[in-house]
Amino acid sequence: MVSLKLIYIAGAYNGPNIIPCLDNMRRGQKLAYDVLKAGYSPFCCFFDYHFSLIGETSIEEYYRYSMDFLKVCDAVLVVPENHETSVGTQNELKVARSLGIPIFMSLDELISYDKLINENIKELK
Repeated sequence: MVSLKLIYIAGAYNGPNIIPCLDNMRRGQKLAYDVLKAGYSPFCCFFDYHFSLIGETSIEEYYRYSMDFLKVCDAVLVVPENHETSVGTQNELKVARSLGIPIFMSLDELISYDKLINENIKELK
């Protein structure tokens, strides 16, 4: 049983050219896959490029869309590479902190925290 269900995957997306951008997408998508396999439901902005394949999508629309999902998630999980210099990621973390949403730097850390919550819930029953 997981008490944290909806996990927002945060991390650097853009890069100086297409190669770093694709690397960032790969890392984010892989982390989302790992989160899914661990029994959680990830929201992963690294799959959102499809909107631009359908029509013009502004960066503001991407940010708004992602932030709306972040605000309903139970936790944020950060892709470790490049997040320190990502303006978007830093903004996501700022919003998460302001809403009291826990932030994790690894899936293991998130799982350990979730197990601790579940143990405490069982003790209260």
